[in-house]
Amino acid sequence: MLTNYLGIVSLTENESKLKSLTATRPLASIPIFGRYRVIDFTLSNLVNAGVTNVGILAPTKSRSLIDHVGTGKPWDLNRKVDGLYIFNYSYEPPSISDIKLLKSNMEFLLRSRKEMTIFTSSHMICNIDFEDVAKFHEESGADVTVVYKKIANENDLFLELPTLMIDQNSNVMGVGKNIGRHTTVNISLDMFVLSKEFLIDCILTCLENGNCTTFRDFIYKNVQNINLKAYEFKGYVGCINSISSYFKVSMDMLNVDIQRELFSEERPIYTKSNDSPPTRYFSTCEVENSFISNGCLIAGKVKNSIISRGVVIEKDAIVENSIIFSKCIIKSGAILKNVILDKNVVIDENATLIGHNKNPLVMEKQSFVNLSQLKEVKRV
Repeated sequence: MLTNYLGIVSLTENESKLKSLTATRPLASIPIFGRYRVIDFTLSNLVNAGVTNVGILAPTKSRSLIDHVGTGKPWDLNRKVDGLYIFNYSYEPPSISDIKLLKSNMEFLLRSRKEMTIFTSSHMICNIDFEDVAKFHEESGADVTVVYKKIANENDLFLELPTLMIDQNSNVMGVGKNIGRHTTVNISLDMFVLSKEFLIDCILTCLENGNCTTFRDFIYKNVQNINLKAYEFKGYVGCINSISSYFKVSMDMLNVDIQRELFSEERPIYTKSNDSPPTRYFSTCEVENSFISNGCLIAGKVKNSIISRGVVIEKDAIVENSIIFSKCIIKSGAILKNVILDKNVVIDENATLIGHNKNPLVMEKQSFVNLSQLKEVKRV
């Protein structure tokens, strides 16, 4: 168990292609697979490895994040010693910089009794054994170890992400960007293992030189100056960096094999619990290959979809290949295909919303779709 490790989760991910879902929340607190949030996977991976001290760097829009993680109780991080900390700006930041956040909260690092650090982000969905990564790092003698995944480039979810050039001894020789040119590439998962002392040195060097705003950028720009090793992760990875990738990763979770890997009994994924009654299925409903959370009323047809808590789907409504956030109401005769509904959306009777499986239609939080306003919305 990694009792000597400190976890730092930096929420400085690029949200430019997720604006419909991140207008009022960070990427980390986007709902996923009905009852979870994106950050649940990162926090669970850390605590499953024995990490008991975690700091979350949340530059902006942290209300929903704080509401979800709270004191960290679901992850056993509500502790008198160590536990969970959330750091954000007391004013609107001029830029998203985890380096400045770390500098302004340097006391957190200095007071922590941990000697090692796992520095990660939240947008990579996987179930990873950080104990194995830490063992690799300690045996390698590297300054920093970065986790990567070898992927085939027909998977366009990983475009524009950092790629690693690695020699036969797992040394990182260079860093590029995935533009879809090569058949297979080594994608960085933005997970790093290093000593706390080296992290502090990186922060101070960044501030002194002024040429990097994030820790990740500093590491990638200084590959030739540090001993950087690469650890290959061979399990399932879903990257959430756009609406289409979020939709694809969510639909992947309906695959039984991927479900078993992500939600394993050996390394469970924890989340905030909600007390809801069981879902009621009426005699008129049809449900196929879908995940439906508690507290729903299902009287219509649901196929290949993910339904969050408290959703009402009335008789003769059809929901197919769609993601429905909590407390939405889909009235009788409505048809939804390849659609994402944010929280508290109401779809009026006989309304039709059709998106594309690679470009789903998104209805923002608290929207109301009325036939007098909209007969049919299609995205092809």
